[in-house]
Amino acid sequence: MSDHDLSAARRKKPLALTFFCLLAAGGLIAMPYLAGPPAEDKMPDIVRFIGHFHPVLLHLPIGIFVLILFQELRAIFGKRGGMPDDTALFPLFCGAASAVIAVIAGFLLFHGHGDEYGGSAIATRHLWGGLIFAVAAIITFIFKAWSVASNGNGSFYRLLLFASVGVMTYASHDGASITHGEGYLTKYAPAGLKRLLGEAKPAVKDGEPVVKDGAPAVIVAKPPEQQIAYVDIVAPIFEHRCGQCHNETKAKGKYRMDRYDLLVKGGKVGHAIEPGKPANSEVLKRIALPKDDDEHMPPEGKPAIEESEVAIIKWWIESGADAKKLLKDYEVPAPIKAAIAKIVPAPAAGSALTGSAAPAPAPAPAPTGPDEALKAKVAAISKDFPGALSFESQGSVLLTFTAVSMRANLDDAAFKKLEPVSSKLVTVDLSATKITDQGVTQLSAAKSLRVIRLAETGVTDAAIETLLKLPSLESINLYGTKVTDAGVSKLSALTKLKRLYLWQTAVTPAAIKTLKEKLPGCEIVTGIDS
Repeated sequence: MSDHDLSAARRKKPLALTFFCLLAAGGLIAMPYLAGPPAEDKMPDIVRFIGHFHPVLLHLPIGIFVLILFQELRAIFGKRGGMPDDTALFPLFCGAASAVIAVIAGFLLFHGHGDEYGGSAIATRHLWGGLIFAVAAIITFIFKAWSVASNGNGSFYRLLLFASVGVMTYASHDGASITHGEGYLTKYAPAGLKRLLGEAKPAVKDGEPVVKDGAPAVIVAKPPEQQIAYVDIVAPIFEHRCGQCHNETKAKGKYRMDRYDLLVKGGKVGHAIEPGKPANSEVLKRIALPKDDDEHMPPEGKPAIEESEVAIIKWWIESGADAKKLLKDYEVPAPIKAAIAKIVPAPAAGSALTGSAAPAPAPAPAPTGPDEALKAKVAAISKDFPGALSFESQGSVLLTFTAVSMRANLDDAAFKKLEPVSSKLVTVDLSATKITDQGVTQLSAAKSLRVIRLAETGVTDAAIETLLKLPSLESINLYGTKVTDAGVSKLSALTKLKRLYLWQTAVTPAAIKTLKEKLPGCEIVTGIDS
């Protein structure tokens, strides 16, 4: 309904509109009861496909309702006296309609990823918050329509509008907490505002694992000899590397790692930690998978776990995965002492591991992260490739590059801009770009490169000659390229290769069989019987 239709609305009471709006509101309320609990295994892909639009759609009703709120405040405090028709019905209709669409998409997202959200209290609360907001938006629209039609007082409509915006704000806060972690919207709020919102940070108790400034930390309020291996060493690693996806808010795979009992219990795939048996522990199995494997943990885009941290976790599990045993009571091998020393402050590490008096504070270690020159190079290149080039992890000098946001706009000439940092690349995704064999030659200096994705590009066997110069390669994706038996057979020289994608290429089953014999530890994905 547009502004042009306001006079018509006054002449005719919106009975039909009210009926259909109430029908829609009733359908939204009934939807969770009719669908039942999330059952991801039974959800078709179309459910997930539509659900993934929720993060995009939700911004529309938020923007519309904020605009309407300002319009109404202007009408109330303006010179015109705040008549109920000072704002149009059409924006409110768009706000309510977009709220319904966003909520339906969110509902499908919730049910399409039951392993990730199904057991989360905050996700369930966010779902119901969104539903209540959508219903409130519909009711608000109904009252607005009747207020305009009867030329009556709009006070009750405005009360509903303010209430709807309040529910919308609360639901948005929960949504941000699910995506970015609890307290995302209030993390940097003034202390007074935090207290008002009930989010004042509680005092840290001795023995509680914490993460400080984005990196694992330990509680040092108690004597070093009393430090607990799990609480002060292992738990901070899990919290930093895994906590964003496996907590009370977001239990991906129905697995939580924020409590010892749930950490050991595991989730959807069963026991994640078997005390004394690191080889059987699912946590370590996922960490050991190739980085481009969908099941690898932490997933792509999350802070990578350091080898020293993996060694500590493996040692702890092998030693029995005890939750209360003191660090000084373990027989700690020298490599694990060195790994722990990277996490625990030097005096505490020395005392807890040796049982002797704490040594004098050691000099601060020299910085190990990227120097200013490398940071400057990355910043300069990022101006041409926003968001594509980033450091592999905090404090790392190694880089990853993904062309997902530019695809057809990236060709050999543009890719040449990465030459100043090519020796630091560990992952390069050039899928569906205009890269050719000539562009691939620019990676000749990338001796640390572990993952290269060239799917659906114009590369041929000539590109393989460049790949043979990269001894660290673990994963190569040549899906949909023009490679042949002659080129692919040479990849047997890459002894570290763990995964090779050859689907929709001219490579024959015979060549694949021969390559498998030469690289028994390499998984070759072909999409055909081989």
